[in-house]
Amino acid sequence: MFTKLLITNQRPRLSFRPFFAALVVFANSFYLSAQVAAPSKSSFEARLLNIEAPSNEPFRYSTTLTNASSQTLIYNLDAQLPQGWQISYRVDGSLVTSIQMQPGKTQEIGIEISCPITAKPDKYKIPLKATSPIDNFQLELEAVVKGSYALEMTTPTGRLSDEVVSGSNKEIVLQLKNTGTLPLNTLELGSQLPTRWEATFTPATIKQLEAGKSVDVKVNLKVPDKTIAGDYAAKFDVKSANSTTDLSFRIIVKTSLLSGWIGLLVIFAAIGLIYYLIRKYGRR
Repeated sequence: MFTKLLITNQRPRLSFRPFFAALVVFANSFYLSAQVAAPSKSSFEARLLNIEAPSNEPFRYSTTLTNASSQTLIYNLDAQLPQGWQISYRVDGSLVTSIQMQPGKTQEIGIEISCPITAKPDKYKIPLKATSPIDNFQLELEAVVKGSYALEMTTPTGRLSDEVVSGSNKEIVLQLKNTGTLPLNTLELGSQLPTRWEATFTPATIKQLEAGKSVDVKVNLKVPDKTIAGDYAAKFDVKSANSTTDLSFRIIVKTSLLSGWIGLLVIFAAIGLIYYLIRKYGRR
């Protein structure tokens, strides 16, 4: 009886280990969520600082701007570009030059830089700035310009039409210009003309055209006899291993003065014949 009484009066011991374990897990999760929700330091960073592209294609960078302060800030975006270069900033698809950021916010900014097609192959440094009343971030991008091929065809005067008399020849001068940064080799000229028309090029092939240079090509256009007067379309093209281009040219065909006089004589002869027939047979 005494032994049972002792066992009944014993108090159970309380264990605080599960409580402390739960408290530690809650504190860790709270700390991690706080780390994700609120960045600890403001910054302006780029995923890639160095991008390589030809001069006729844009350089595209992806940057991240972070406002870790406790106040709303307006950041102005600016860049120092070489002469003739252009830059644009996009946020969520819209073009911007500044961005308002709430406290603890991080924003992706897409940057697109374009250089002149005549830019020489080289490495160019592009300093960027994102400034606010309390921050002054600087980021230096690098654009590596590769050589590019580009060809343009026009005329020395810019005129893209001319007149020619039916059954005669006409000389047209075309101008080829290498607007890229690399030389073009073995340029061959050709044409697409109305039926029975002919075109002869002088020269017909250009061995090499240096970057930024131009050359004139003479086209001897032969229009067949008895071609009906009117407007005709001719297309001239030039091809190389790296670049091609073409040019549409309007040809206005006119009849010769002799043909006009012959036509008038035929008309007058017909009128005279009708008059003679009326005088001779009209009274019967």
